[in-house]
Amino acid sequence: MAMLLRRAVSSRSAIAIAFLRRSSSVVVVQSRDLSHKTTLFSPPNPRARDLELDLSLPDFLRDSRRGFAKGKKSRDDSASGLVDEAPNIGPTVKATASSQMEAAIDALSRDLTKLRTGRAAPGMLDHIIVETGGVKMPLNHLALVSVLDPKTLSVNPYDPDTVKELEKAIVSSPLGLNPKLDGQRLVASIPALTQEHIQAMCKIVTKSSEVVKQSIRRARQKALDTIKKAGLPKDEAKRLEKEVEELTKKFVKSAEEMCKSKEKEITQA
Repeated sequence: MAMLLRRAVSSRSAIAIAFLRRSSSVVVVQSRDLSHKTTLFSPPNPRARDLELDLSLPDFLRDSRRGFAKGKKSRDDSASGLVDEAPNIGPTVKATASSQMEAAIDALSRDLTKLRTGRAAPGMLDHIIVETGGVKMPLNHLALVSVLDPKTLSVNPYDPDTVKELEKAIVSSPLGLNPKLDGQRLVASIPALTQEHIQAMCKIVTKSSEVVKQSIRRARQKALDTIKKAGLPKDEAKRLEKEVEELTKKFVKSAEEMCKSKEKEITQA
C-alpha cells in the first residue's frame, strides 16, 4: 500500500513539473519577512526569468499597504471624491453681525432717552452722574425715578443722606430742571419746550439716526468681508450675503422708526 501511494505522489509531481515547464513560468516562494525567495523551477526560456509570482501578499493587500505609506491617500480614496468640506460659517457670521447691530440700536435708544421733551419720562435722568462720598455713580443706581404725571418726575433716593448730591447733579445737567425737596424725595417739573429747543432736539435725533446707521453698515461690511475670505462656493456665498443684507435692512428700519417716534414726541409735546 505504501508503495502505491509513493508512486501516485511521484506521478502527480511529474505532471506538475511538466506543466510548469510548458508554461515557461517561474514559481518563486517568498518568505513572510519579504527578504528571502526560493526558486522551485527554472524554465529553459531565458525570457521567463523576468517573471515572478509573488505569493507573499495578495494584490489588494499590497495596494492598501502602498496607499497608507507616508500618510498618502490611496487611489481608491482619490477616486471616491472624499474631500474636506468647508466649515459652515453662516450661523456664526449672522449671529456676530446681529449682535453688533443690536448693540448699535441699544446705544441709540439710550441717546434718545436722554433728550428732554415736554413730557416726563423716568429714563431721562439715567445719564446723569452723581458724585457722593468721592465716588461717581449713575443717578439710577442711587435713586428710583418715577412719573407722578405727564409733567412731573419723582426722585426717591435709596439713601436719604444723598438727596443733596442728587439735587445738585440734576440742576447741573443740561436738561434745565429745577427739582424741589418734598420730604425725603425730589420733585421735578418738566418745563414746556420752546420752538428753538424743539428744533435743536430734532437735529440731535437726525444726527443720532445717521450715527447708528453707520454702525449697522460697518457690521454688515465686516460680515461680508468674512464671507469673502472664507472661500465658500459661489452659491453659498451669495446666499449668506443676501441674508446679511436682509438683516441690515431690518435694523436700519428699526432705527428709523425709533427716531421718527422721538421726533413726533418732541414736536407734539
